[in-house]
Amino acid sequence: MNFTNKNVIITGGSAGIGLATAKTFIEKGARVLITGRNTDSLQAASIDINSPNLKTLASDISKLTDIATLEKEVTESGTKVDVLVLNAGIAKQYSIEDTTEEVFDDLFNINVKGLFFTLQKLIPHLSEGASVILISSGVSVSGYAQMGAYAATKSAVDAIARTAATELADRKIRVNVVAPGLTDTPMNQQTPEDIKNAIAAAVPLKRIGEAEEIANAIVFLASSGASYISGSYLAVDGGVTIRR
Repeated sequence: MNFTNKNVIITGGSAGIGLATAKTFIEKGARVLITGRNTDSLQAASIDINSPNLKTLASDISKLTDIATLEKEVTESGTKVDVLVLNAGIAKQYSIEDTTEEVFDDLFNINVKGLFFTLQKLIPHLSEGASVILISSGVSVSGYAQMGAYAATKSAVDAIARTAATELADRKIRVNVVAPGLTDTPMNQQTPEDIKNAIAAAVPLKRIGEAEEIANAIVFLASSGASYISGSYLAVDGGVTIRR
């Protein structure tokens, strides 16, 4: 897979799956722009990757003004976007009974509203035949306890992807979903070890995922090797969402 001279944008690219994905694209020759809310994390990512092919932009996708800043950056670059990875998101674990309006709004503002309007604003900047990859989660189809609002946001992501795949097909733009299982990333560092171990035991492959494994799936879907794949939901979870 060669992405030389391809332009890639990854939201939430300063850590975890987003950072691993940025590294993989750059290794394959792409020019990559990553966004994130935390300038310190973006700087750390820039130092870590250490490539002239990487650009960073502080942008909080829960704010429409920040999405407009991202669009302006793309417009002023004078280039089209060949790959768009909508990865930025947060996870919060609460039962339906304990979910407050604040928790609900935080999840939906970032995971759904921010993703939707980032996609909307960047659609005009996508190249003919571009690839768009939305990052969902296995919880969107699993019904795990304590994940009601979060799962709802990821089900919304799945629905947005299916609609976008239909609407953008005339421009030969492919839209797909990657749905990771529990992955060893900073987002999940607060998950207690006993819970991680219990989840790993329930995975057919008997372990949780690595960020690089999710990145490989994302890069594959963006590549010419996936040229006839659009509207798909790719579970990258060690088999935990196998339908029995």
